[in-house]
Amino acid sequence: MELQKYISVVIIVVGIIGATLYSSEGRRRPHQILLDTDVDTDDFFALLYLLKLNRSEFDLQAVTINTNAWTDAGHAVNQVYDILYMMGRDDIAVGVGGEGGILEDSTIQPNVGGYLPIIEQGIGTAGYCRYRQAIPVGSGGRLDIDTNYGFRKSFLPTGSRRYSPLEQPTAQKVMIDKISASPISVFIIGGHTNFALFLMNNPHLKKNVEHIYIMGGSVRAPTGCCLKKDGSSCQPQHCGDHGNLFTDYASNPYAEFNFFADPFAAYQVIHSGIPVTLVPLDATDTIPTDEIFFETFEQNQHTYEAHYCFKSLKMTRDTWVNDHFYTGYFMWDSFTSGVATSIMRNLHKGNGENEFAEMEHMNITVVTSNEPYGISDGSNPLFDGLKTPKFNLKEGGVHSGHVQTGLQDPFCFVHNGKGRCKDGYTAEETGADAVSVLVATRAKPNCDSSSSLRKAFFKHFLDVLNDPQQTGKFNFTTQFPYYKEVFHKPDFRGKTLGKNVVFDMDMSVGDFLALFYLLKVPVEVITIKAILVTPTGWANAATIDILYDLLHMMGRDDIPVGLGDVFAIDQSYSIYSSVGDCKYSKAIPQGSGGFLDSDTLYGFARDLPRSPRRYTAENSVKFGAPRDTDHPGLRQPLALEIWDSVVKSLVPGSKITILTNGPLTTLAKIILSDKNTSAIIQNVFIVGGHINYDNTTEKGNVINVLSNEYAEFNVFLDPLAAKTVFQSDLPITLIPLAVQRKDTFLGEILGAVVLASDDSILNLTFQLKPIKVSATGVESEDGQITIDNNQGKPVQILEDLDDIAYYDIFAVQLGNEKQSAVLGSFDEQRRIWSMPPNRTGKALVMGNIFFNFGN
Repeated sequence: MELQKYISVVIIVVGIIGATLYSSEGRRRPHQILLDTDVDTDDFFALLYLLKLNRSEFDLQAVTINTNAWTDAGHAVNQVYDILYMMGRDDIAVGVGGEGGILEDSTIQPNVGGYLPIIEQGIGTAGYCRYRQAIPVGSGGRLDIDTNYGFRKSFLPTGSRRYSPLEQPTAQKVMIDKISASPISVFIIGGHTNFALFLMNNPHLKKNVEHIYIMGGSVRAPTGCCLKKDGSSCQPQHCGDHGNLFTDYASNPYAEFNFFADPFAAYQVIHSGIPVTLVPLDATDTIPTDEIFFETFEQNQHTYEAHYCFKSLKMTRDTWVNDHFYTGYFMWDSFTSGVATSIMRNLHKGNGENEFAEMEHMNITVVTSNEPYGISDGSNPLFDGLKTPKFNLKEGGVHSGHVQTGLQDPFCFVHNGKGRCKDGYTAEETGADAVSVLVATRAKPNCDSSSSLRKAFFKHFLDVLNDPQQTGKFNFTTQFPYYKEVFHKPDFRGKTLGKNVVFDMDMSVGDFLALFYLLKVPVEVITIKAILVTPTGWANAATIDILYDLLHMMGRDDIPVGLGDVFAIDQSYSIYSSVGDCKYSKAIPQGSGGFLDSDTLYGFARDLPRSPRRYTAENSVKFGAPRDTDHPGLRQPLALEIWDSVVKSLVPGSKITILTNGPLTTLAKIILSDKNTSAIIQNVFIVGGHINYDNTTEKGNVINVLSNEYAEFNVFLDPLAAKTVFQSDLPITLIPLAVQRKDTFLGEILGAVVLASDDSILNLTFQLKPIKVSATGVESEDGQITIDNNQGKPVQILEDLDDIAYYDIFAVQLGNEKQSAVLGSFDEQRRIWSMPPNRTGKALVMGNIFFNFGN
């Protein structure tokens, strides 16, 4: 009887396993995949590759976005939505961000957004860029990746899904939903923050994770350039280095970007007990995008997805900083996806058998801190100043040493030697901390004699991308049968134009409302000569595309737009100027209410009509680029270039009024670049600053820097720039935080209304006071404004106004039908492009359309 019960149990168990592996028709269930990505260029190569595979074999269930690496959350999530729409896969869940935090007692709240590495994560989404500062911010970095070099919005079609506050699923929710539903494999091709947080908070769901496939790390191999026999592409100071932190070799030559993004998180993933396959630089350095592959790819673009990938690859090559692209750019994430899916396809063979890479088991760990262990030097938030280490970590253990604080960490530098920090290094280990991991060591050669491609994966990748099955439906232009690119420009003939205004904005939501107002003010009162974008404030540089769309909607494609520096003064590093510190910008939340909402205009940016103008990485040798791209004339102008152009266009004797609504970085650069600014600038209106009279007045608004009670954001975000501006000879009108709080619902709009209105109508009250800006480098003092009769510069300060009159003026101007939008929304644009011109009532032709705003 007992034997019968045992046999029955065995039959039931076998039946359950069979039901898990096979469908009701007897076919094996497809492998379920969750992809965690930072949406870098090579990441969406991997995404598109996975989307092209046969769904009966591999079913991509979800995409979660790593938000502390190469892209910014708002731009990344919308690019993923657009790629999925193009590929007809709106069924795939997408998760990003979250507002949860980690409490002092190590409690991990639900929906932690992953905006910060675990070691820096507190109760919000604002925090320091300890590791992320290794990633370039402007061109060649996050700006180019956020926009995909400027052609993301011109190529990818726009569907119905988008980021929307309160509705966007978080990364943690998507992970919990998908992993709890059924067994699944996880692909990590960015930082490890999201998945580590999931594992730490949901240990009961580990059993549902079949395998983890990771691109990242570097175990044995030196950097790829040193593998080339003739050494022509080698940078001698980096030969033999394990890592690829090209901005950080001097302090950390061991780490690879994905592991360096959050070493502690990577440690948690590797040590999770779940089977891991690693595709490190050891393998990816053996599959560079050589010239033969590039030329073959160029001749094989038979699908929209292949075309999008090649355009991206070509622009990457054309903007590469040196002549070593073909030996310095690798198939990191797509190769990893190919190796992973090939292993999954050949599970019955065991030992990681696959078509594309040689494999070997290695015992490794992830270095999270530097020896000696057990020290307390202020670098390690997991231990320093705590009675009990966070997460019950072991005193004196591998996590208790010095943690690299940034690229300029003095601990990491060795005089006339290699950097000593190893944070993020995937080191071979023989001790108790070792974990057995299946590691790819080398890309397999292409054995197809009919193909000139050198690697097996190269041929497979191009075959998959160009497969007519499961291909993209259309791109942005082909989805509309009557798409035409049109520039809308006003006709000012017969009008006497008002005072010249240059608007300097950081692209916060309030700035866009202020711009709406300025565009509605009659041109006989003010003429907007240019807009200067200062991306050191509440939005990332790529958000400039929203500005172009808004101007297009309002029929003002004639207004030039210049892009300012991405770093506050003295915050970029001299050795590698495209990276720098975030000493001040760390105060801005990365998630809701911060960059995420500004970069998407709270989700409403997708409703704006699409402008033919947009940021582009196109460039020219004339402007310092290493080479001309295909269309150098489309290059994004810089703020100082636009300023110089405006000055040269002035009628003799005329001047410019500047309204600045963000940090004063760009205005300071103008002052420093031109000693004659006082002869050109009539007045400067500055919205921002908080005057601290006696340390007992109302506090400032830099709420995420607790030590600094009296600063205001616009001044705090670049105190040296503010000091430069307020010490200049320019006539300045300051609209400080106190009057913004007193009388208006949104301070940024107040500056626009004051600039363009009659003082007597608003009943404005000013006081002339000598003010001084603190810019000493002391965090608790920087950005504070005090009255100083000895060293202060006299500034006109707005202290009061008639708030009822203010509201009336603002409402009446916006309601005025003159100078209104020429396109109401993207939906209207979509309708125009979907019907013949005689059906829409608008004859759209390539070129310019001029509007007479006086009618």
